[in-house]
Amino acid sequence: MKRPISLILLLAMLLGCLLLSGCHGERVDAEKSSELSFTVPESFDESRRITVTFWAKNDSNKVQVGIYRQAEEDFEALYPNVDVNIRYYTDYGSIYNDVITNIPTKTTPNVCITYPDHIATYMTGKNVVMPLEELAADPNYGLGGAALKFDSPAAEELVPQFYQECRIGGVLYALPFMRSTEACYVNKTYVEKLGYELPEVLTWDFVWEVSEAALAKDSDGKTFLINGQQKMIPFIYKSTDNMMIQMLRQKGAGYTTAAGELLLFNETTRELLLEIAVHARSRAFSTFSISGYPGNWLNAGQCIFAVDSTAGATWMGTDAPLLDIPEEQLVDFEMAVLPIPQFDPEHPLMISQGPSVCVFYKDDPQEVLASWLFAQFLLTNSVQIAYAETEGYVPVTLKAQQDPSYQDYLARAGEDNDEHYRIKIEASLLLMDNTANTFTTPVFNGSTSVRNAAGQLIENVCKSERRRQPVDDAFLEQLRTEVCSRYELKPAAPGWTAGSGASWAGDEGANEPLPATARALLLTLAAVWVLIGIVTCYSALKRKREKKKS
Repeated sequence: MKRPISLILLLAMLLGCLLLSGCHGERVDAEKSSELSFTVPESFDESRRITVTFWAKNDSNKVQVGIYRQAEEDFEALYPNVDVNIRYYTDYGSIYNDVITNIPTKTTPNVCITYPDHIATYMTGKNVVMPLEELAADPNYGLGGAALKFDSPAAEELVPQFYQECRIGGVLYALPFMRSTEACYVNKTYVEKLGYELPEVLTWDFVWEVSEAALAKDSDGKTFLINGQQKMIPFIYKSTDNMMIQMLRQKGAGYTTAAGELLLFNETTRELLLEIAVHARSRAFSTFSISGYPGNWLNAGQCIFAVDSTAGATWMGTDAPLLDIPEEQLVDFEMAVLPIPQFDPEHPLMISQGPSVCVFYKDDPQEVLASWLFAQFLLTNSVQIAYAETEGYVPVTLKAQQDPSYQDYLARAGEDNDEHYRIKIEASLLLMDNTANTFTTPVFNGSTSVRNAAGQLIENVCKSERRRQPVDDAFLEQLRTEVCSRYELKPAAPGWTAGSGASWAGDEGANEPLPATARALLLTLAAVWVLIGIVTCYSALKRKREKKKS
C-alpha cells in the first residue's frame, strides 16, 4: 500500500505548487530569509584589502555626487584597507533592474540605494539580501557600537517611524537614508485673487472648488481671467500612485494586506475615480504623465496647486535654484507649502517615502562586515546633514535633526535662494512637523505592481476624459480588467467590492488573515492527511481480514 500513499502525497505537492503559483504576489518569508548562515566577526580584519561596491542615486545633482565622494574619502581614511567603489545612477528604477539582472550571477553590489518594495522582490532569491538584526545589535560593530571608528547613531537615535519602515515581516532589511513626503505647492496669489482664503490644511473639496473657479475665461473664450494667458491647468499631480494610495488611506478604504491580498478595486476607489473624472473632463485636473512636470506649469503662472515630493522643492517657485523653463516665462507670485489635500483636516495622513540602503549577502563575512560599516557610515551627521540640505529631504536620525548646525540651517530659511531657499526648508519642516502623520504601504513581492496599478487607474480615467470618452460603469469595469491584466493582478473578489480599511491595520500584517490561496493550500493538506488516514486504516483492516482467512 505504499504506492497509493506516495501517489497521494505527490498529487498534494503538485496541487500546493499550483495554488501558490496563483498568488498575486508571494509574501516574503522574512523568518526564513533571516536564517542566513552568518555570524558577525569578532573583529574587523584590517590587514586585508576589501572592495565595497555602492550603487547610489544622485539625480544628476553635482552637489550630491560631491557628498558621496566625500563620504567615500572619509570612510577610506578611517578604514584604509577598504576601497569604496561608487556607481552613480540617475533613477531608482535602473538600480532595481540592474540588481535583478545581477542576482542570478551573484554579482550584486555590496550596498545600494533602494526601496522596501524592491527589497521584497530581491528577497525571492536565495541568500541575496542580508537581514540586519544581528549586525545592528552587535555591541562592537552595530549601531553606536564600541569598536566603530566613527560616531554612529544608536538605534534609539534613529527616527522611530523611519527605522520601522525598513522592516519586512518584522525583520530589519535596510537602514533608512533620507526621507521625504509629498507637499502641495500653492500659488497663494491666485487663490486670493479668486476670492478664497488659503486654509492651513487643504481639503480635497477646497482644491477641487478653487481649481474649477480658475477655469473662468474672458469674453473671447480663449484667455483665462486668472492669469491672462491661454494656458491654465489649476491642479497637477506628479505621482498618481501616491495620490490614489493616500486618498484611500485617508478614507480608510482597502488597498492591500501585508500578505499581498489585493483590495484596491473597491467601491471607494470607484467613487474617487468618478470624482477625478469630473475634474479631468473640465481640464481643472491633470497629471505629470499627461501634461508634464507640475513645477514648470506652476512657475509659469499656469497652475495653482502642484503636488510633488518635498525632495522636489528646489524646482518650485520663480526664485528656485533649479528651474526648467526660460526666465521670460516665469511669473512672480507668493507661494505656500502645505500638506497634500485631506478628507479629514483634523487627522491628516500622508505617505512617507525616500531611499534606504540595503546590504547584499556575500560568502566572505569580512566583506559583509565592511559593507555594513559603510552603510552605517551614511547615517553619520556629516553625511545626513549635507545630503538633506541639497533638497527638501529630512535626515533620518534624531541625532542629525537636533544637531546645532542643522537647526541653524533651518532657522536661516530665506536668507538666500540657494542653500537656504525658503521653499526647500519649509518643505523639510513640513515633514518634520508631520512625521507622526505619515504611513507606508504593505511590502511584499509584487507590491510594486499594485502601486503602479493604483496610479494607472487615475491616468486612464484622465486620458479617457481628455478624449471625450465617458467614464461610466462600463468603462470602469473594462478599466479594472485591463489594469489587472497589465500588472498580472488577481483581486480578492470580482468586481468593485465594498471598501475596507483592513489593509491599514499595521504594515507588518501580524493580525492579517491568511490570503485565499494560503487558506486553500492548508485545507488541501488537511484533506490529504485525512485521505492518508483513511487509506492506512483500510490497509490495516484488509491485512487483518487476510490474516483471519489464512
